[in-house]
Amino acid sequence: MTFSNLVVAACGIVLALPSAAQTQYPVKPVRVLVGYAAGSSTDIVGRVMAERLGAYWKQNVYVENRGGAAGNLAAEAAAKAPGDGYTLLFAQNGLAISAAALPNLPYKAEQDLVPLAPVAATPHILIVASDFPAKSVQELIARAKAEPGKFAFASSGIGNSDHLCGELFNLMAGIQAIHVPYKGGAPASTDVMAGRIAYYFAGMPVGLPLAKSGRARALGVTSKQRFAGAPDIPTIAEQGLPAYEATLWQGFFAPASIDPALAARIASDVQTVLAQPATREKLEGAGVSVFEDSQANFRRYFHAEIEKWRNVVRTANLKLE
Repeated sequence: MTFSNLVVAACGIVLALPSAAQTQYPVKPVRVLVGYAAGSSTDIVGRVMAERLGAYWKQNVYVENRGGAAGNLAAEAAAKAPGDGYTLLFAQNGLAISAAALPNLPYKAEQDLVPLAPVAATPHILIVASDFPAKSVQELIARAKAEPGKFAFASSGIGNSDHLCGELFNLMAGIQAIHVPYKGGAPASTDVMAGRIAYYFAGMPVGLPLAKSGRARALGVTSKQRFAGAPDIPTIAEQGLPAYEATLWQGFFAPASIDPALAARIASDVQTVLAQPATREKLEGAGVSVFEDSQANFRRYFHAEIEKWRNVVRTANLKLE
């Protein structure tokens, strides 16, 4: 066989090799990094998806919590992981906020991570203690204006979605309040219920059960329209701040080194699992709305979110570092 024939034969062998997406996946457990504490909204939704994907793939999919730094510890670990599909990141708005406001992070979300598939998009819910004097958004604003700097609001960490919800609210309402960051939504809610903190823009999986059980009082939701899971709770927009709107979204990301075909395969599998009635029932039971879209649209959405929060941080002159 001539040298040229050998080259042709070798090329044929290479072309015949199956891509990563065509081979069986996954053949071992898949790790899902979540940058928030157990019991947080993102953790709750991430665990639902890990369970459902595990059942679909017939493989163990487990959540690893790496809380802290507004989700950036987990995001950095995911960005530096091998792009073999066995380390995924389940993230939320905080990832876009950090990309917009923290230029000195040890990773670059737009370059080092690939958006795979959205999962949920749900408003935050503004909660106060069940015996808090204010019974509406207007009353909360009036009391905060009467005592500037006295009230405090909670968040699950500096730069997280709930933090920016609070800052946007204070900016639009023209009030001064002290930001108190926690290590997750659960401890933030605990101090609100105890009356140590005035208010908190909780994620629905955390805040709605507290409001429904009477352990906290819900003053409003952050979407333009009322939330289908709690239609009796008015929006903040209809209570004197018509331009106010914020959404907590969550979805899967992978290291940028992942093979595009494998990324598309995982994105498609997430969409398939989201379409299953059992998955929808679990997510809706957790108080979230399903967010289904293509990988391409999610990529565009993610970059648009970065630009949106960049404008908010600039307008409010926020220092998140």
